[in-house]
Amino acid sequence: MDIAELLNDTVDRWTNPPPLVSVVRLSGLIAAGGGMLRGGINLANQAGVLKAAFAPKRLAAVALVVNSPGGSPVQSALIGKRIRQHAEEKKVPVIAFVEDVAASGGYWLAAAADEIIADAASIVGSIGVVSAGFGFTEAITKLGIERRVHTQGERKRMLDPFMPERPEDVERLEALQADIHEGFKEWVRERRGRKLEGDENALFNGDIWTGRQALALGLVDSLGDLRSTMRARYGEKVRLRLVGQRRPPWARWFSPRSLAPDLLAAVEERMAWGRWGL
Repeated sequence: MDIAELLNDTVDRWTNPPPLVSVVRLSGLIAAGGGMLRGGINLANQAGVLKAAFAPKRLAAVALVVNSPGGSPVQSALIGKRIRQHAEEKKVPVIAFVEDVAASGGYWLAAAADEIIADAASIVGSIGVVSAGFGFTEAITKLGIERRVHTQGERKRMLDPFMPERPEDVERLEALQADIHEGFKEWVRERRGRKLEGDENALFNGDIWTGRQALALGLVDSLGDLRSTMRARYGEKVRLRLVGQRRPPWARWFSPRSLAPDLLAAVEERMAWGRWGL
């Protein structure tokens, strides 16, 4: 390339820049807290990332790369709403790309996009609510441990794992879960609308599907991957700009006081991924 061609190419890049797509990775368990030893998704650590993703003036789209087994319904809802607020304010299309899994809260995040694209083998769905725990009543009895609970308000000891489970407590929990589940279903109906196929009792019963099966059900719009889709849509010169949270230098070190909670959270996250065989 001679000097004239180089100059023309430089001028062309300035006057006709290639389409820009901001890429945001939403990977990990969705939870309010976040430790140094683990990743995670919550509004606190994603608000700045999302703002930066939508900030460029000449923006073709924002791509969400979702890889999450779920987690907090509150954080899922907060992030989903924030994505929609930015998209509507900037009038920029949002496209979600499902990697290994977008289950439960992970699908909640994906549904914030205008379009969802998954791999044929992705795990999609789990539109439901779960609460799990353990009961230690017999264990503490055998160990000779006396459980002492003093409350103001009878419900304060609801579902105490060291006390026998009471039918009225389970009934109350199920009522709370039903309310959260209804909010999840309303969000999916709002975002997917007439794209949904099949009986809602089957779609919203907590079941999961492969990306190919989810396509037939209207839970995703097509099959594909980020790079191929963006190149086909915006041309081979499209710029994929990854926007992520920057860790401060001190985050490479950790306080011994935070080690135990972080390890426990890491175990919890490992179990969440393991549920989907990942």
